[in-house]
Amino acid sequence: MADTLVPLSPLHGWDQKFSALPESVSVAEEPFVAMVDLWVDPAGPGAGAAATVLGFDLPTAASTSAGTDTMTAVWLGPEEWLITTRAQSAPALESDLRAAVTPHGGAAIDVSGQRTTLRLRGTHARDVLEKGCSLDLHPRVFVRGTAVQTMLGLAGVILIALDDEGTDYRILVRSSFARYLAEWLIDAAEEFGVDPV
Repeated sequence: MADTLVPLSPLHGWDQKFSALPESVSVAEEPFVAMVDLWVDPAGPGAGAAATVLGFDLPTAASTSAGTDTMTAVWLGPEEWLITTRAQSAPALESDLRAAVTPHGGAAIDVSGQRTTLRLRGTHARDVLEKGCSLDLHPRVFVRGTAVQTMLGLAGVILIALDDEGTDYRILVRSSFARYLAEWLIDAAEEFGVDPV
């Protein structure tokens, strides 16, 4: 009898390590998020066709994201977005977007295996990020919906602010750097579990 193949996320088995972190810093993997790279002219009819599929307009300002509770579009460049969702399979999302934008010179490509997603939350979430990210992450600047490609430690990531208080972030990291980044986050968060003497 053939073995059944079961997909494993890049951080399979890390839950126990993450659960040992202090209450003020929470790290969790959000595995198997569907991700589709979308290329389309934002001023052309393809953008409208994509918006019909997505249910919202693509963000057109640099370093921003837009979306709903179940789907997000992250601006990556003047004609490029990363669409993420857990509400639809990657093949279905890719197919729907491809059908919508291809007639208008656009493209949609499933890149789900390229990255995994980490959620960083807590009162010290921003403090942890500031140890390895040179951006100004103060909530007056890095507001909800801000989405940037940057370095965190030695890993290239997409960093998305999910609130206006600097306490909730989504981090998209390449699968090959996921373990490195997980270790880096754990190390950076450890000091916040130590009681002052």
